[in-house]
Amino acid sequence: MADEKENPEVPDPEATEEVAGAEASVTPEELQAEVEADERELTVEDILNAANAEVEDPTDEHLADLKRVTAEYANYRRRTEANREVERERAIGATVAVLLPVLDDLDRAEKHGDLEGESAFATIAAKLRASVERLGLAKFGEVGEAFDPQKHEAIFQQPSPDVEADTVADVVETGYTLGGTLLRVAKVVVKTPA
Repeated sequence: MADEKENPEVPDPEATEEVAGAEASVTPEELQAEVEADERELTVEDILNAANAEVEDPTDEHLADLKRVTAEYANYRRRTEANREVERERAIGATVAVLLPVLDDLDRAEKHGDLEGESAFATIAAKLRASVERLGLAKFGEVGEAFDPQKHEAIFQQPSPDVEADTVADVVETGYTLGGTLLRVAKVVVKTPA
């Protein structure tokens, strides 16, 4: 019996009954229409006409897809622009961070009076400072400003009856920000209330 089902020449009696029942319910006209529909090939013109009909009268599903794709693209552009700005700030920050020791040396030289007058060294120092300021570098840490542990690092505390709150008494190393990013905290001496 297993050989009969594997042999394609021997028909299965159950399958023959199903096909006969299906053919009995289809009319000859319907069968002729199905044959003609199968024989008809789609032409390029048929495809173009269907596409033009869809463009002229789009379905709700296609409109929803178009809106979704448009929103995804807008979000992608926003993320790309934000990432580009972050990477730009990171690259500038890395470059400027290398120059911080040079700026510290310039500050020390200025405190010692080496940058007074119109010397070549003073001119170069002014150009360097102007260049990094154009990149967005800003220094902070001034004598007399309120101590902020987020921006300042206290290397020494000095009790004083002259102050009511923690105040910067001296700046040992200037702090720097680049845009909204803190590059380096200011190292300061702090006067504390006695």
